[in-house]
Amino acid sequence: MLAAGPLVEVALAVKNADAADGFILTFDDATGEVVDLDLRGAKAEIITRLAASPPGPAMSDRARGRARSAAAEPNGVEQDAAEQDAVEDGARGRGRPKLGVVAREITLLPRHWDWLAAQPGGASAALRRLVETARREGGADGRQRAAREAAYRFLSAVAGDLPGYEEALRALFSGDAARFEAQMTEWPKDVRAYALRLARAE
Repeated sequence: MLAAGPLVEVALAVKNADAADGFILTFDDATGEVVDLDLRGAKAEIITRLAASPPGPAMSDRARGRARSAAAEPNGVEQDAAEQDAVEDGARGRGRPKLGVVAREITLLPRHWDWLAAQPGGASAALRRLVETARREGGADGRQRAAREAAYRFLSAVAGDLPGYEEALRALFSGDAARFEAQMTEWPKDVRAYALRLARAE
């Protein structure tokens, strides 16, 4: 591991590193995704650029698929959904803060739409309540799932050729922490340590 900490510090460490023997990957501690850093220019330029527009993770195949789906939707569909949410938010009374809703298409069976239409506030409000309830009740499980996915993203980027890689992933997703760690015994210590750190749901 070259550096860890605030993004600016990591970016400058990468900028100053001698990468003659290979390229350097930067990972997001929260998601395990590779972060694209624009390291052009001098130190001051990099700091200014990061402050103005922090880099996002490299887009995953799933994210690309969602982006393509959204781009393929007729403008009227997206606009109607956004307008419906705005109407429902406005119906709650004057002075309420706007939620900053994002319109996306979802696919449900007719009986699901019938049930949603009968709920107070309409379909969008009902879906938001269901999501918030699920987030509250599934907090621990959600954190554990996110931690495993973060560890998987990191390992898939750096450890695919290491011994015991596939068995380590099986142990990771089965929740067998001891076996997960055992499969990484022969791995570089920094790779092993970071994978274990990401896999812990804290």
